[in-house]
Amino acid sequence: MSKRPHYWALAGVALVALSLLNLPEATATKAKLVVSSLFLPLFGLVGSGQNLWEQGTVTLSSRRALQEQIEGLRSENRQLRAAALQGAEALRENERLRRLLGWQQQSSWHLRAGRVIARDTANWWRTVRIDLGSRDGVRVDLPVLDQDGLLGRVLEVGLTSAQVVLLGDPQCRVAVVVRETGESGVITAIASGVLDHRLVDLTHLPRNSALRPGQTVYTSGLGGLFPAGIPVGSVVDARSVGYGLYTEARVKLAADSSRMREVMVLFPGGPELGRGGVGVGAAGPGQGVGR
Repeated sequence: MSKRPHYWALAGVALVALSLLNLPEATATKAKLVVSSLFLPLFGLVGSGQNLWEQGTVTLSSRRALQEQIEGLRSENRQLRAAALQGAEALRENERLRRLLGWQQQSSWHLRAGRVIARDTANWWRTVRIDLGSRDGVRVDLPVLDQDGLLGRVLEVGLTSAQVVLLGDPQCRVAVVVRETGESGVITAIASGVLDHRLVDLTHLPRNSALRPGQTVYTSGLGGLFPAGIPVGSVVDARSVGYGLYTEARVKLAADSSRMREVMVLFPGGPELGRGGVGVGAAGPGQGVGR
C-alpha cells in the first residue's frame, strides 16, 4: 500500500510529459518557458550555494595556511631569540677567558684555567666545585684565583673535579699585608653582623695600626700556602678592640665569588713571588708584596 502513491506520482509525471510532447509547437514553447521560469531560481540558488561553499572552503584553507605560517614564524622567532641569548653569553664568556688568558700570559705564575661546575647549597658562599682534578695535577691546598684576585684554596680533590673553599670560610685563613703600611694580619672569616659575603675580618693587627679605608691588601707569603703578591681586597674600616690591645679591620674582597665562572689554579714551579716577584692588580708587575 505504501508504494501506490509513488506509482501514481510517476504516472502523473509521464502523463504531463506526453501531453507536452503532443501539444502544438507554439503551445509547447510557452509551456517550456513557464516550467523554466519555475525552476531557474532553484538552479540559481543551488549554483550560488555551491559558489559560497567553494569560497568558504578556500577562505578556511587560507586561514589555516596563514595560521600555520604564523605558528612557524613564532617558532622561528623563539629559536632566533634563544640563539641570540646563547651568542651573547658566548661573547661574555670569551671576554672573561681572554682576560684570564691575558693575565696568565703577563704573569710568571704557573696557572691552569678551570670552570666552576657546582656550588654547595648548604654552604653557598664558602665552597664551589671546579672541573679540574687529580688527573690535571690538582692537589689539596693549591691557591685558586680569578682575574680580580684570590678566591680560596683547594680543599678536596677527586679524579675529575675538586672542591674549593673560599675566602670567608674559617678553613681558609690567609696571611696578608697592607701595601701602604706594611702591616701584617690574617683574613679569618666573613665579618659578623653583615649580609655582604665579600666583607671579611682582618685580625692580628698591631694596636697602633694606621689603617685607612681604601688601602690595598695582598697575600704576604707567610705560612707558605699562598705566594706573596696575590690581590685580596681593600680596607673598608678599622677599629680598636680589647681595650686598645689590638686592632681589627674589615676588608672587601677583590674577587666576587658570586659571579665567578672561570678560575685559575696556581701551581708551584713558577719563580718565587716574594719581594721583587710578580704581582697582579694594583701592585702591578714587578711590585709583588713581600713579607
